[in-house]
Amino acid sequence: MSDSHHTIEALFDEARTFPPPPELASRAIVQSDEIYAEAEADLEGYWARQAERVVWRERWSQVLDWSKAPFAKWFVGAKLNVTESCLDRHLANHADRVAYYWEGEPGDRKILTYGELHTEVCRLANALASLGVEKGDRVAIYMGMVPEMPIALLACARLGAPHSVVFGGFSAESLADRINDASAKVLITCDGAWRGGAVVPLKDMADDALTRTPSIEHVVVVRRTGSDVSMTSGRDVWYDQIVPDQPAQRPATECDSEDLLYLLYTSGTTAKPKGIVHSCGGYLVGAAASHSMVFDLHEEEDIYWCTADIGWVTGHSYVVYGPLANGATSVIYEGGPSFPDKDRFWDIVERYGVTLFYTAPTSIRTFMKWGESHLEKHDLSSLRLLGTVGEPINPEAWMWYRKNVGGDRCPIVDTWWQTETGGLMISPLPGVTTTKPGSATVPLPGISADVVDEEGRSVPLGQGGYLVITKPWPSMLRGIYGDDDRFVETYWRRFSKPEENRWVYFAGDGAKRDHDGYYWLLGRVDDVMNVSGHRISTLEVESALVDHPAVAEAAVVGRDDPVTGQAIAAFVTLRGDRVGDEMLIAELRDHVAGKIGKIARPASIVFTDELPKTRSGKIMRRLLRDISEQRKLGDVTTLANEAVVQEIAERAKSMHRADG
Repeated sequence: MSDSHHTIEALFDEARTFPPPPELASRAIVQSDEIYAEAEADLEGYWARQAERVVWRERWSQVLDWSKAPFAKWFVGAKLNVTESCLDRHLANHADRVAYYWEGEPGDRKILTYGELHTEVCRLANALASLGVEKGDRVAIYMGMVPEMPIALLACARLGAPHSVVFGGFSAESLADRINDASAKVLITCDGAWRGGAVVPLKDMADDALTRTPSIEHVVVVRRTGSDVSMTSGRDVWYDQIVPDQPAQRPATECDSEDLLYLLYTSGTTAKPKGIVHSCGGYLVGAAASHSMVFDLHEEEDIYWCTADIGWVTGHSYVVYGPLANGATSVIYEGGPSFPDKDRFWDIVERYGVTLFYTAPTSIRTFMKWGESHLEKHDLSSLRLLGTVGEPINPEAWMWYRKNVGGDRCPIVDTWWQTETGGLMISPLPGVTTTKPGSATVPLPGISADVVDEEGRSVPLGQGGYLVITKPWPSMLRGIYGDDDRFVETYWRRFSKPEENRWVYFAGDGAKRDHDGYYWLLGRVDDVMNVSGHRISTLEVESALVDHPAVAEAAVVGRDDPVTGQAIAAFVTLRGDRVGDEMLIAELRDHVAGKIGKIARPASIVFTDELPKTRSGKIMRRLLRDISEQRKLGDVTTLANEAVVQEIAERAKSMHRADG
């Protein structure tokens, strides 16, 4: 047994536990853990009951058709349009309820009620129809976080035209690749977007992409920054010249439950991105049910803020479809958390009285680095529940979040899921689940997960392996667009046994379960290092480093080593005015050894003012691996801080190596 394993066991044993606050538990959406047993006893019956959240034009003849696994059909034969669940049904009694409080980075603000949102969606749908968009046509969306962005998604759904949102931080080449793979007919974009006080030139990048996208017939452009952009006659049209005069009503196009709602592209092991296919009925059931239960949404009272960009799946499911289906009032913010100062998020929380706050561990660690003074300027007493999403959260960041943002009173829902799953899979239910810092706790009702070894055998509690999903779920991906073989090979081949009709979805993540059956996510399996035969998670080492009082943030990668197979390379940013020197390097190596074991001591530590991150805030560990192994650096165009890569590379040339 390795030192790493001993340490994980100790972490399980020593983990603090936090039962649901009595005042929340007494009025929570879910107040009894019997829901887990109910779902286990009758999976299809459970999901049929959850489907009552959705407005159906025609009921299903079968809840689940798994006869052609792994290609699933949920709510077979049912008819709907998702916008009738998200908009129309609220108009009779709640047309004046706020759907979105929107705040632009420069400080401009807008309020959209459900009635107003419905009108704007219908007008844009009519405008798109006037440009020739019909049911089944794909529409690409490449925008900043402006009110027109959720309107664009919903207008496409109103027409039955699948949308393909491309994150506004992606390059022109990435946009072109995604447009071409989907054969999109229309592009909706902005002249530019505000980020960190600067303009992101979206239209210019779109124009670059459009030189190699023959399927695009029209481009609809939202005026946002007032940038001077070129407009191609006959192709490009301003949003404000085509939308406002359109009729305020548009009948919703009837769709089948299994019709394509949207494509969302995610990176894969090959250069070509994967177009993840999500359908209408099952996806909306999963998004609406999980949003209501996990965030304990009381739509008459709560102000909900998910900080994710709509360009990512979190924004699709938990800024647009889930919240609107549940009648929520949400906050949308356009820009970065440090503009004009580092208290921008907390200013927004205070101003709107946010009660439910959902953000990423990367953001939380950044807030830690900035210090508590920025939070102390604002009254955060409105908050009653906190969420985290996007990557595993280390226990120290979890505790800091609870104490400094949640005032030691707000439960934390640490959520695990993926673009492919469509909705939350592993997460606490805040009214019933006792939480542990760093653990996503247990699978949600109706979700069947396991941790297996190399042979696909379930491992005992207290051990780790590969995280898998063993039964279908409504919001699951229906395929990879245009590539069924890749879908089967990527997600189902490794652990499934078709000859036994046993289909197992492999998430690509590693996990360990403690003796209570709680899941501790370890990140992607390629983020598990093999050092002298010992499997060590990059997250474990990062958590140990961040546990040191001098460290604000850390990223760890495994680099090739002729002796140990892999060696641990760490990249560290320090708190405040701490200075990185040889003495601190030795101290940090000893600190990690004390937390995990000598086998986990970093072989090299590079101090840097910043870590290379995408514009969505994810650390680019691929680039750090390239730097560590002195390989030619790949594409850095999607980074928020390109210049830092070369700086780190120069510092890494004189890496501090272990002496054993």
